[in-house]
This record gives sequence, structure tokens and C-alpha cells, in this order.
Amino acid sequence: MHELSIAAAVVESAEGVAREHGADAVAGVTLRIGELAGVVPDALRFSFSLVAEGTALERAELVIEEVAARARCGGCDARFAVGSPPALWCPHCDTPAAELLTGRELELAEVRMAGSP
Repeated sequence: MHELSIAAAVVESAEGVAREHGADAVAGVTLRIGELAGVVPDALRFSFSLVAEGTALERAELVIEEVAARARCGGCDARFAVGSPPALWCPHCDTPAAELLTGRELELAEVRMAGSP
């Protein structure tokens, strides 16, 4: 279950941000997770609650923003949702995608310190 190692990395990173800002506690963190990142949000929430115990994030809210997978067509330049598992053929012209635009994200988007709005 790699969600446990992801949760540990999030807690470590957020504690570092808190130290940089002189904060004793973190009120919340926001993660952006792509549809194709291979992360199970419920497993990550559970892992986060375990890893955060006894840390500056013990009472922190974990917000997960899920990012849909989208690609750009190599033939007609259309942008389209690829889903999961990904369908990388353009629904408009039946040409393969030239690039995956979104969907692989795994980003710590925000750390909110306790006492901040």
C-alpha cells in the first residue's frame, strides 16, 4: 500500500513548511491527485490519519482535489477526457493522443497553518 508512504511524505513536507513559518500546528493540507496517479483516495485518507498522529498535523484536515485525465489529439488537436483505464484515441478523429495533459498529478497544493484563515 504505497498510500502509506505518500501520507508520510505529505506529513513530513507539511511539517517542514510549518517550521519555516514558525507554526506549531497545521490546520489542513490540500493534495491534487490525478486520475491516473494510481492513488486510492480513501486509502490515503486512512493512512494520513495514522501517520499524522503525534505530529503538527494531528488535527489537520486532508483535502483531496481529484484531477481528471485529459489528452491532446495528435491529428485534430482536440482536448478530450481519457478516463481510467485511459483511452488514448481521439473520439473526434480516431487518431492517437499526442500527449497526456493532466491526470498524473500528485502535488502538495496547499498547507494551512493553524490559526490562519
